[in-house]
Amino acid sequence: MPFSEASKYHRHVSTEEGAGVRRYETIIVTLIGVSALFVSGYTAYVQRQQVRAAVWPILEYGTSNEPKIRFTIDNKGVGPAIIRNVIVRVDGEPVRNWQAALQKLLGPGDYKFTQSSISGHVFAAGESMDVLVPHDSDGNALDFGKSSTLWSALNKERGRVGVEICYSSTLGDCWTLRRNANSKSTTTETRTCPDQSAISFEQ
Repeated sequence: MPFSEASKYHRHVSTEEGAGVRRYETIIVTLIGVSALFVSGYTAYVQRQQVRAAVWPILEYGTSNEPKIRFTIDNKGVGPAIIRNVIVRVDGEPVRNWQAALQKLLGPGDYKFTQSSISGHVFAAGESMDVLVPHDSDGNALDFGKSSTLWSALNKERGRVGVEICYSSTLGDCWTLRRNANSKSTTTETRTCPDQSAISFEQ
């Protein structure tokens, strides 16, 4: 092969080899960039989950009869629970306030009680609140020894009360606590809490 043709051949081979090396380098750089992006995204996700866990509220609803009949809400979580919407039901039917609830449970009457506001309340981590404590005609909390007739009637019927409470964390994550009449509570995560409506609890 003449020298000039051999030189051209070597230059051609060198050019192809150089192009191949550049393509390989481009692929490597691209993979490194994609990997860095993935690691960055995953790190952000992990950090978000850690922060989320650090402010996670867990609401629980309950009713008890010792030492008095009462209806309570507790925040068992590690972060504040911001109440967004509340629905209280008796036998599955919404009621707007505790007076209406007691009338459904016990019949017509003007019942005495103390209450704590639920709607819009921010439950601190570990906070427990008596949202309703029924009283007898003398204004005393229902105690079996002092108001046995009313105590017995309400103790029998209090399981008919159900609640649906939508609440959020300080990060805006939302959950709905549901407790139907005479059943166990369930909590499910939801995208957003509904706006208050005609069946929302007023207190």
